[in-house]
Amino acid sequence: MPTIIMIEHNGTRHDVQAKAGESVMQAVIEQMVPGLLADCGGACSCATCHAYVAPAWQAALPVPSEDEAMMLDGVLEQRANSRLTCQVIVTESMEGLQFQLPASQC
Repeated sequence: MPTIIMIEHNGTRHDVQAKAGESVMQAVIEQMVPGLLADCGGACSCATCHAYVAPAWQAALPVPSEDEAMMLDGVLEQRANSRLTCQVIVTESMEGLQFQLPASQC
């Protein structure tokens, strides 16, 4: 079970145990990490699971789908490393995958 690192905007770190096959959003919500709202429950229709993937991991993830890219166009504080965590599916090779939550989701 890989550990995903989620860092709140204020710097608080959460080590989240994630199951392969679930989304990063699911793992984070199950462990009640603050700052990730996930209002649509993973349907890629609200962007309240927006987070910044650590630059070292950016190339290791699949590129965003067209739907994800459209949703990301509407988020506050969008960056080149913005992702919707509902669209990132955990694999065993993601040990240490790291995300930072934006200030807009505090």
